Order: sequence, then structure tokens, then C-alpha cells
Amino acid sequence: MEMMLFLAVLLPVVLGSDCTFMPFDCSDVYNSGETVSGIYSIYPAGDVPVWVYCHMISDGKDEDNGGWTVIQRRMDGSVNFYRPWKQYKRGFGNVESEYWLGLENMYQLTRNRKYMLRVDLEDFEGRKGFALYSSFSVDCECVGYQLHVSGFTDGGAGDSLSGHNNQKFSTFDKDQDIHEKNCAKLHLGAFWYNSCYSTNPNGVYLWGEDDTHYAIGNVWYTWKNNIAVGMKSISMRIKRVS
Repeated sequence: MEMMLFLAVLLPVVLGSDCTFMPFDCSDVYNSGETVSGIYSIYPAGDVPVWVYCHMISDGKDEDNGGWTVIQRRMDGSVNFYRPWKQYKRGFGNVESEYWLGLENMYQLTRNRKYMLRVDLEDFEGRKGFALYSSFSVDCECVGYQLHVSGFTDGGAGDSLSGHNNQKFSTFDKDQDIHEKNCAKLHLGAFWYNSCYSTNPNGVYLWGEDDTHYAIGNVWYTWKNNIAVGMKSISMRIKRVS
């Protein structure tokens, strides 16, 4: 009886009304037997599919087993990230390269399930590092898609995100930061700014170091100790914590 009740709870998450596979996130995709990284459809808010890049590769560490849902990715500057609130809410970009999953999708994913976050970085010299956070969630739009992140573990990149904990999301047309001016306008990005940032992953894609305009780049300060050095690649991915 207990097993039947468990299946009754589980199946609606995985199967649609016509018994088609409807994964909630990339963890469900991975657990279904798909172990190749690539583009898959997930269903964080019901019957509407959301295309996303699933990171399935493991580097041998427990926390990096497959099933990661990529929520943000920069890699070549092909997508303009200086966008208004509505686009950051619903998501934009090219899932094959650069994209933003969308604040509403992040909220739906993390509202009732626990997730960890990993931020991977690479510079133009080929150096790589990461930051791991054991807890990540985004609140509803009614409270500004407020960020909650904690439990930092250093993978060589340092911690540039904890200072943004409990901040609301801001864009150039919706200022919710605690600075007297609009941080998104000042730094040509959109993020959970405070006053203003220690990381600006949605800033201008800079080809390395460029201080022509102050602090506008896709920066992770604690890695380079410089807010004028853009990263070659930045990706943010989340995985459900069992």
C-alpha cells in the first residue's frame, strides 16, 4: 500500500495525462536514463514545456553527478543580456549557446524542492574555477524574485554571490536594489544587485580586461579581484538535493 501511494504521488510529476514523459527538471531526465549532456524539455510549471540545457557529465565528484539544470550561460557574447524585466521574467536567448532560463521558471523549480547551485567560470587564458552553494532558491514575483543562496564551497573561484543573498532582482526598467541609483543601468546588466555587486554575470560580454567603462562586464570579482575583467564563460546550474 505504501509503495502504491508513493507511485501515485510520483507519476503525475513524471507523466502527463497521456502517459508521456514530462520531467520536472534535468534530475528527472538524468534519472530516466539520459546521460548525455544536451537540450531537453522540462515542465517546471505544468504542461508547458521549457527547453533547457541539461549538464549530465560527472567529473567524479559526488556533487557533480549528472542532472544539472543550466539556468544561465555566457560563452561567446552572441546574446544581448541588457534586457527589460519582462524578458528576464520569462527567459531569453539560445539554449544551444547563451541564454537565461527565466525568473518565473527558477521560482517554479525551487518553490517546493531543495536545490544546490554551481557557478562555473573560465577566463581567456583557459583557467577554470567554480563556486558551489548547497542551497539556492528564488521567491515569487510578488516579492521581487528574491534570491536565497547559502552554503558556499570554494572550487577556486571564491565567493562572489553570498553578498547578493536576500536581494530582489533588478533590471534597467525595474529598480529593486538598495543603491540610491539603478545598479542595472550603472553596470549594464540585470541581477540580484545590492549596492551594487561582487558579481555581474549578465553584464556586457568583455573579452578579458577592459576598463574603458567602469564595471560593466560579466565579472566574478573574487576570482580576479578586479571588476574590469570579463570571463570567457560563465554558467549557473542547479541540481535537486535529495
